[in-house]
Amino acid sequence: MAYRKLEEYDENTTKELSAHIKAILELLGEDPGREGLLKSPERVAKAMQFLTQGYFQDGNAIIQSAIFNEPYHHMVLVKDIELFSLCEHHMLPFIGKAHVAYIPDGKITGLSKIARVVETYSRRLQVQERLTEQIRDCIQESLQPLGVAVVIEAMHTCMSMRGVQKSNAITTTSAFSGVFLKDARTRNEFLQLIGK
Repeated sequence: MAYRKLEEYDENTTKELSAHIKAILELLGEDPGREGLLKSPERVAKAMQFLTQGYFQDGNAIIQSAIFNEPYHHMVLVKDIELFSLCEHHMLPFIGKAHVAYIPDGKITGLSKIARVVETYSRRLQVQERLTEQIRDCIQESLQPLGVAVVIEAMHTCMSMRGVQKSNAITTTSAFSGVFLKDARTRNEFLQLIGK
């Protein structure tokens, strides 16, 4: 399966998750039977399935579903791709944007496929460092370009809402391959284009 948006939820998974979420509410001292929380376990169960649907998507298949022969050998950049993910350490959101570039070697892909790859790997329990490399590796393996560059900038609610409570902290990660790794001029062009 290349890419699917979660439209329907697995009934058994929803039921099992709901039971656990109801137990969590009770452990927190809440009454899951009160009006405002009656449907919360099911809502949270469905939300968690939606937020982790990337486990059922294949980034390589997404790219390979739209590969075109094109003798273009300059940078292709899709920047400011919104991303929403869950930190695997606290299961709290991190929110930001990804900038993804590649230099084709005779093959290009549909621009929306780059954004779909970002979404696929974001919709899993993640750490930003791994997410950055997974996006790079997927595009490198699927397209075999001359190089791939990925920069992600994100705000982690596990840092802003709890712990050190630094709400303005932004984490930036990068991953490069091919000419972006070997050629400083190419890497600098990418960084200038994304405003870094």
